[in-house]
Amino acid sequence: MKRPASLRLRLLAGTLAWMLATIAATGWLLQAMFEEHLAGQFRAELAIHLEQLAANLEAGADGRPVLARPLSDPRLERPYAGLYWQVDRMAEAGGAGQTAVLRSRSLWDAELAVPGDRLADGERHEHRVAGPQGQSLRLLEQTLRPAETPDAAWRLIVAADEKRLVEPVDRLRTLLLAGLALLACGLGLAAAFQVFAGLRPLARLRDELARLRDGDRATLGDDHPREIQPLVDELNVLLRRNAEFVERARSQAGNLAHAVRTPLTVLANAAAGADGELAALVRSQVATAGAQIDHHLARARVAANTQARHGQCAVRPVVDGLVRVMQRVHGERGLSFIVEGDAQAAFRGEAQDLQEMLGNLLDNAGKWASSRIRIGMGATDEMLVIDIDDDGPGIPAAARGELVRRGRRGDEQVAGSGLGLAIVDDLASLYGGELALLDAPGGGLRVRLTLPRARPSA
Repeated sequence: MKRPASLRLRLLAGTLAWMLATIAATGWLLQAMFEEHLAGQFRAELAIHLEQLAANLEAGADGRPVLARPLSDPRLERPYAGLYWQVDRMAEAGGAGQTAVLRSRSLWDAELAVPGDRLADGERHEHRVAGPQGQSLRLLEQTLRPAETPDAAWRLIVAADEKRLVEPVDRLRTLLLAGLALLACGLGLAAAFQVFAGLRPLARLRDELARLRDGDRATLGDDHPREIQPLVDELNVLLRRNAEFVERARSQAGNLAHAVRTPLTVLANAAAGADGELAALVRSQVATAGAQIDHHLARARVAANTQARHGQCAVRPVVDGLVRVMQRVHGERGLSFIVEGDAQAAFRGEAQDLQEMLGNLLDNAGKWASSRIRIGMGATDEMLVIDIDDDGPGIPAAARGELVRRGRRGDEQVAGSGLGLAIVDDLASLYGGELALLDAPGGGLRVRLTLPRARPSA
């Protein structure tokens, strides 16, 4: 059988999945925005250095470029500081750079390898190139045509180490991952709390239904949350209607039994003073019909009680009362009754039904016991176990099942004889229990009656 999916697990899984997807998308978007902002600042800084380089360049007497004033950034004066500039002389307008004629001190004795692309006057290109120590550089270049030598052009180059872009992004990614992980944990705990708290009223409703099943209450409470209370109200209406239906059915069964008993009583009285085979047959059949009426009325009453399940009773007082009755019934035989076991055991059902079942079993044990009857009471997690041992001749194992089956057919019922072992088993089955015939440890028969147990707190 396929196990039903957990509503709590589905709600929590859906919430966490959507939350993680949203957090991941937010983290990616924040990182992309930061990278774009940082790259824009990086390009703007290169453009400022390039404009400063162009403003400070002059043509010397030999036509070579000369730096009139040093650039303001001190990194340009430190070897391999990560910020560089270089000026190449181009052989002809728009031609490829030929030789580096001027460069920053930070390049030391190295030169920047510039791609051989063609630049229009004033046009800027951006490239990635290898630096003097093999690092990746972001390069910005532009052509400048001095007024003194209009037939030649200078290629102005400014480059910076890309780790100034990578390192802040890596730091941001680490902090962002830590922050988003903390946010995800917080939101996950909040979602779990919300799911568990939101479904807690259902757990409370389940507990009330269990108490209703055990007979601790007749209806469900009316203080549930607004979303659940309509369901609870409908269940209460259904419970009341079911109780009314059961009560009507029991009343009709009682009326029918009373109506049938009247002609049976007339027949019994008519046959009581007569002799002959016909009168004996009438008396026998009237007694059988009366026993059947008692049987089915008891079944109807017990079935109604097991549907309602509002009753419960302690077992020990019932046993003690029945023992006193049996001591008077079988007083001439001097039987001893021993009651042992859990004195706090309780039956989840009507006391009248328990008296009827135990009374019949004790009466049968009293008929067959030699000198002693032991009643033991115990319990499992859900069931009450009552053992009745007698030291009589017992019943052969092969005949036990047949005895119960014959009783169920009712062909061994006689007036005034009680329900019989099979009828007790029938009534116990209506309560969800059973009757078992076993060997008593000291010889004789053990009758084990298993019935639903009331909760200890009750």
